[in-house]
Amino acid sequence: MGPWRGSLRAMASEVTVLIGAGAREPERALELITPVFAQVEAECTRFDADSDLMRANRAGDEWCAVGPWCYAAIVEAAAAHLRTGGLFDPRILDVLQRLGYSRSLPFAGGAVEVNDSTAPPEPAAAPPPQWAPQFDPDAQAVRIGPVPIDLGGIGKGLAVRWAAEQLAPLYPEFVIDAGGDCALQGAGPDGDGWHVGIEDPRGGPHPVAVLALREGGCTTSSIRLRRWRAAGVPVHHLIDPRTGVPGGAGLLSVTVVGPDPAEDEVWSKVLFLQGRDAIAEVATDRGLAAIWVDEDGAVAMTEAARRFVIWRAAAEGSA
Repeated sequence: MGPWRGSLRAMASEVTVLIGAGAREPERALELITPVFAQVEAECTRFDADSDLMRANRAGDEWCAVGPWCYAAIVEAAAAHLRTGGLFDPRILDVLQRLGYSRSLPFAGGAVEVNDSTAPPEPAAAPPPQWAPQFDPDAQAVRIGPVPIDLGGIGKGLAVRWAAEQLAPLYPEFVIDAGGDCALQGAGPDGDGWHVGIEDPRGGPHPVAVLALREGGCTTSSIRLRRWRAAGVPVHHLIDPRTGVPGGAGLLSVTVVGPDPAEDEVWSKVLFLQGRDAIAEVATDRGLAAIWVDEDGAVAMTEAARRFVIWRAAAEGSA
């Protein structure tokens, strides 16, 4: 008998849950994690003007009390900003809106055309100063600062982390996959770990590689779906905070395997923004288990990632 499978829709993704065969009441898994995703989405979405995140953005330099999920997500984002030396920076909301990504677009069919009057990407005159939000844990209040933030990527990674924390005490073996952000534990159906496919970012029907993972997380940042045209110029949602324009020249996707899906989410984006020419050096220096696909379809990886790969589609490079 194979693992129990369930699913829900949240945070613009299909969330799939697998529970190892033989577990008692596997259907409870959805009951446990559905509120987590719903609450994180409600508080951290930028597509609802009344969400906790958007209220904090409007408050700017003023204190704003927010819900517990939003507060924790902003604290995590600030820590990631410091940990990456500013390479992770959520202050990209204005850029996304200027490029036309101000609503949840129907990206699933590939690149879409948004309003032709949308401004084309313009590089920033200078890198932004360090982000320094302030926190009042007693009042559960934040001061974002003058530039609004977007919690889309890290918010989903955190939702996966927090959902996994609900399942871990009850189920020895499980997988949560939220559109490429995964958390898992256990040996999987075949005893060699759960098999996780890395989607072909060119849209092919088969994965470019398959990983065998037993614990922790695995996250992919990709431009396969969230790409569009702004004033006729191809753009995507992965904005380089150093330049204020879409980054990652020469890359289509980056996957990071690590102990935590939220941290993996941060590093997959940071590595993507390095572009094809610099990603190998940065990923190796950081000791990250990373796999990436460039615009020619070539698959490359760091040595740290090789022990997780049990199958790959074609010849690949190494860092």
